[in-house]
Amino acid sequence: MTAAVLFGSFAFFLLLSVPIGIALGLATLFSIVYSGSLPVEFLAQGLVTSVDSFPLMAVPFFILAGEIMGKGGVSDRLFRVANAIVGNKTGGFAIATIITCMFFAAISGSAPATVAAIGGIMIPAMVRQGYDKRFATATVAAAGSLGVIIPPSIPMVIYGVTGSTSIGDLFIAGIVPGIIVALGLIAYAYIHSKKNGYKGMNEKTTLKGIGKALWEAKWAMLIPVIILGGIYGGIFTPTEAAVIAVVYGLFAGVIFYKELKIRDLPKVFGDAALTTATVLIIVGTATAFGRLLTIEQIPNQVASFMISISENPIVIILLITVLLLIVGCFMDTLAAIIILTPILLPIATQLGYDPIHFGIIMIVNLAIGFITPPLGVNLFVGSGISGLSIEALSKAVIPYFIAMLITLFIIIFLPQISLYLLEFKQ
Repeated sequence: MTAAVLFGSFAFFLLLSVPIGIALGLATLFSIVYSGSLPVEFLAQGLVTSVDSFPLMAVPFFILAGEIMGKGGVSDRLFRVANAIVGNKTGGFAIATIITCMFFAAISGSAPATVAAIGGIMIPAMVRQGYDKRFATATVAAAGSLGVIIPPSIPMVIYGVTGSTSIGDLFIAGIVPGIIVALGLIAYAYIHSKKNGYKGMNEKTTLKGIGKALWEAKWAMLIPVIILGGIYGGIFTPTEAAVIAVVYGLFAGVIFYKELKIRDLPKVFGDAALTTATVLIIVGTATAFGRLLTIEQIPNQVASFMISISENPIVIILLITVLLLIVGCFMDTLAAIIILTPILLPIATQLGYDPIHFGIIMIVNLAIGFITPPLGVNLFVGSGISGLSIEALSKAVIPYFIAMLITLFIIIFLPQISLYLLEFKQ
């Protein structure tokens, strides 16, 4: 009965449009009071102990790094590189947008931050080039999801902490799947552009042009090399890498590109602090919610139920996929990872799935949730930039949803895609 109160009250608060972090906390509190088996202090303790983690310190620093680089001229120079390579091809601007999102994803670790940083530049630019505004906005919203798939990724940090797996290994494992998802998005962008006659620019692709763009973007291009190279090379931890990203981002924006002014820093720090506070509230309340689930033995019950349906690993992983796709429509990604990892990871490992591979499956699944209503955070960010309604944008993003779904199944059934690069770490 406690489980019914927990999920029932949580659903009730979501229907009232209570922010998800607060809804999780209130649902946990109501269930504690109802059961009477735990002290009310359980919630407060969960809020404190859940964020008392060295690996979790990477989250606020990556958020701050993304804010700094988004306003420091980094995203504009990354686009110039992508445009120099593919700008003259059919659908060149759309493809360049997706590639730019890939580059920025290797910096920010956040899907909404990627949409905000790239969309503000690319949506107006694509419309000026003759692209339909719905297609342009849908392209940025879908490609923004790469922000949580391509490392460094904030959800990967959360999954690593929750599932007691190596965050560095998750970062390595996310590279190829991120590229696969990006290629799926590029394939649809090309097909749609070919069908609608979206030509590239008249300028030819030349080594001189690419070299010039790379030279102008050298400080931006070095960021993922330093962050990921340092982690993979064992020079520093993901948390230390996040701090380095902040420091380097300040140098790049203030000194190298001179587009981030000292007077802008208070707002940048303030925006990062607000985002961090929101994220950590969700982490804290979701952790308490998850611990209450464990006490009530709900993970064991869910595992037993799924295995009672079928012992076929393919059937079970498809059930998990459907569950995650549905959850992604209604729940914040970080909260979903914290709550569902203790439930689903034991099932996956029992079926023979590697914890790292399953983590990538889970994150790609939930990344699709960034473009599925009613939550669809990327849709709201894209709508705010372009002025389109959520309804119109939701329809325009459907083909990208299908493309991401196809790449998800490729990642699920070909574990080598996630685990191949880890072989070189041995």
